[in-house]
Amino acid sequence: MNDDELRALPKAEVHVHLEGCFEVDTLVSLASNAGEALPRSPERLFEFTSFDGFLEFLSWSCGLVRSFDDASQAAYAYAERASAGGAIAADVIVNPTHWGSWRGDLTGLVSAFDDGFGAAEADGLATVGLCLSVMRQQSGAEAAELVDWMIEARHPRIVALSIDGNEKLSGRTGRRFASAFERAGAAGLRRTVHAGESSGPDGVIDALELLGADRIDHGVRSVESPEVVEALVERGTTLGVCPSSNLVLGLYPDMASHPIEQLRSAGVAVTVNTDDPAFVGTDLVREYRRCIEEFGWTDDTVREVAAASLAGCFQLERTASR
Repeated sequence: MNDDELRALPKAEVHVHLEGCFEVDTLVSLASNAGEALPRSPERLFEFTSFDGFLEFLSWSCGLVRSFDDASQAAYAYAERASAGGAIAADVIVNPTHWGSWRGDLTGLVSAFDDGFGAAEADGLATVGLCLSVMRQQSGAEAAELVDWMIEARHPRIVALSIDGNEKLSGRTGRRFASAFERAGAAGLRRTVHAGESSGPDGVIDALELLGADRIDHGVRSVESPEVVEALVERGTTLGVCPSSNLVLGLYPDMASHPIEQLRSAGVAVTVNTDDPAFVGTDLVREYRRCIEEFGWTDDTVREVAAASLAGCFQLERTASR
């Protein structure tokens, strides 16, 4: 399957952060408009020495988005990116803690994103749902406050509650957020959880058993436990795998060491995604291509993975039920 055929193959992206989609030129322009100095030269802007430094950079970059139009344009630009990779739909993660200029105005931020995504759909681009995310370092009360807002707002653009952040630093936080996730699920929201990346298989078990995860973001370290792999297969839980991101962050030294094919062969519903594509320097077609070249995926295998992404996409599920 060549790149044009890959691009034309219907697929969804189910693990991508809007915060990680700002290109250097866009950030330079936003910083200039905001009167903010760059933390380093444009050529080195995406150089990070730690995961925490990366998260701090996300807050700096998103803090440059200060107007309705800025936020709307960021949403539209993602839909363009997704469509360029052949995605017909996407679930995009947004963590409100990064968007400092909108603190206290989540309604305004979501409205701006909805405006951009709606305009993109009207132009024939990918349909996009929002997954609002709790940061792992937050308290249970803060997570409950976000869920309260989501339930009250019932915004049609919002498809799921998410949780992300530094698993290794935070430790096992499942019990802290279990109540908030239970309430979200009872209200009809889907739940997606970052686990099995910097945490091991225990993080995936917590996501499944304590947070009721409908989907796992990353989940690759499940491969370290046959019991966890079996649980994923039995439940039919989709993994939002991001191969290049795992390599860039040093989780695996090379594609040959990456377990996506081992998980797929075991019967886990794996999907291919970009995570933070601007910072990683990738796109959806490139991620599929890396797997094809490293693992010898046939056209049928590629179609199988693409079909899993469509089946695991909350936005497509939401639109189908309307």
